[in-house]
Amino acid sequence: MSNTSELIIEQIEMGPMQNFVYIVGSKSTREVAVIDPAWDIDGLLKLLEERDYKLTAALVTHYHPDHVGGAFSGNKIQGISELLEKSPVKVYAHKTEAEGVKKVTGISDSDLVKVDSGDTLKVGIIDVEFLHTPGHTPGSQCFKIKNTLVSGDTLFVQGCGRVDLPGSDSEQMYHSLRKLADLPDETVLLPGHNYGGAPNATMAETKAQNVMMGVTDLPTWHRMMG
Repeated sequence: MSNTSELIIEQIEMGPMQNFVYIVGSKSTREVAVIDPAWDIDGLLKLLEERDYKLTAALVTHYHPDHVGGAFSGNKIQGISELLEKSPVKVYAHKTEAEGVKKVTGISDSDLVKVDSGDTLKVGIIDVEFLHTPGHTPGSQCFKIKNTLVSGDTLFVQGCGRVDLPGSDSEQMYHSLRKLADLPDETVLLPGHNYGGAPNATMAETKAQNVMMGVTDLPTWHRMMG
């Protein structure tokens, strides 16, 4: 079996904010991780059961409730807390994002694994690499899985995450986008929301159409961001 055919990766749109939830894992072992599980946990777990997948981890791009669950605009969003009640697994968050995840979801330190950029996690026989990409939040991270990048709210096909929220940092976002721009052109971008253009694109396609990716100096970036 080739490495490419070994990879499980499923993109599922959930919730009124057009969030993407991802399932990634290993075909031969049926072990999978879920990325940013929120909105419909029962539906997600039912899908895993139907596919005969074994859930081994939950990965978090950042702590905002539309990605991990919690209170949002007066509503309660299902997320990691509900997932752990029904399928206890470790939650992998960047070390600088862990406190935010705990505060928003109510999970405990014992539920969390704090990771750093460059760390890897084996899901079955598939390696997931954690990439710290601050800007949208201090501990935002992406996940590199073979030639695929799950980018959360750092990078969209036609834009990037907001940098006017508490904990956001425009200059950090600039450096994170330059880091992602260095990935191979054939890398497939899988963003955190279905915000237009296409649900996914190669990095070459993204760089060709995403004005944020075309900025290569800080003065221009600061002018664009106002």
